[in-house]
Amino acid sequence: MRTFLRHALLALLASVWLLPILWLVLTSFGVDEGPNITRFFPEEYTLSHYAELLRPDSISSFPTWFVNTLIVAVFTCVISTAFVLMTAYAMSFLRFRFRRGLMNMAVILNLFPGFLGMIAVYFILREAGLTNSLTGLIIVYSAGASVDYLIAKGFFDTVSPSLREAAWVEGANEWVVFTRIILPLSKPIVVYTVISSFLYPWMDFVYASLIMSSGVASDKTVALGLFSLVDKVNRNRYFARFCAGGVVVSVPISVLFIIMQRFYVEGITTGAVKG
Repeated sequence: MRTFLRHALLALLASVWLLPILWLVLTSFGVDEGPNITRFFPEEYTLSHYAELLRPDSISSFPTWFVNTLIVAVFTCVISTAFVLMTAYAMSFLRFRFRRGLMNMAVILNLFPGFLGMIAVYFILREAGLTNSLTGLIIVYSAGASVDYLIAKGFFDTVSPSLREAAWVEGANEWVVFTRIILPLSKPIVVYTVISSFLYPWMDFVYASLIMSSGVASDKTVALGLFSLVDKVNRNRYFARFCAGGVVVSVPISVLFIIMQRFYVEGITTGAVKG
């Protein structure tokens, strides 16, 4: 009975989480253009909303939004992953002056919400002429990535120091140790860092709305663009297209996870030393 109750509770929580997503998917295939809250399943199904989503008009420019967000997410993912992994390696394996102080400072900075510095970030970018530009977004998302190194450092701490010492005896330098020994043994945390670095700019609305404030459709990201489709003016005409856009933007995340999952499993099941 106790096991049954636990599984019943988990099923209830899963349904609460999954039902809105299922409704969004079904609405994107329904014939109604606006929100329909009188029934869960549409009367008829169609792919017209997806076709209309890919045809830009004066209100919706989804292909441009998608490309803008993809560019920002890819560059941010590469830069942030490099920053996080290199910082975590330095804090885990190297011993240098002020190391403990820097680690404590990173922990303290993580205690403050990121939006506290939004106004300062905006004015700095405006003075540099980087507002309403994808470059400004990439800089904002990537600049503070190395502060979130603690999870990667915790994983690197589990790697045996003897592997690094053996590489030094063989004449390897720090870069060789990092790229050819530590990273291949750390596939799970590399995969986690890549996915999290890609997800944040892909889904972010707050910083995007602050920096990309021109109102021009070609400057918007997916989050800003889809939000504009469900305001008071456009909701009744574009809600189904908004749902279709929500389904489409989930595809890159799903593909990335499927591709990286193999490396995640390999990293867990592969040991550094054979017994």
